[in-house]
Amino acid sequence: MDNTAIIDNCLIGFYASFNEPGIDQDQIKTLIWGENGLRKKLKSLKWQTYGQDFHLILFQIYVKPIPYLREALREIENYRKKEKSIGISIILDDENFFNLNEAERQKFVKTILNNKLDLLSKKIKSNNLDLDIEKLKIDIDSSLNS
Repeated sequence: MDNTAIIDNCLIGFYASFNEPGIDQDQIKTLIWGENGLRKKLKSLKWQTYGQDFHLILFQIYVKPIPYLREALREIENYRKKEKSIGISIILDDENFFNLNEAERQKFVKTILNNKLDLLSKKIKSNNLDLDIEKLKIDIDSSLNS
């Protein structure tokens, strides 16, 4: 298992894919890994608190993906039993993110994470997996508001 993915037993991880370097890339890196980024805000959410079937929920952020990739992306991947993980795709482009002001971006991030957790909730129920998704949603919302 890749130790870099589950640093400090944190349940939430991030991956970002960029079509090209530039301002967009810098903005997303700051959003995720910056001083007040998502990674820092959510690092206190340890997998042990929420159940035994998930050690990593990986939000895979695709910045302005090419049409071919956009069509091929799955909203949510299959559960990886051996790794106890799942990948959830988020697409960011001009319409849903980069043309927004900072307050709208913060609202969008909270909304998209919540929507993606709703998708995960369906997968948890259909596969009978152990994850307290409602507690996780509350804790994520609380962490993002602090």
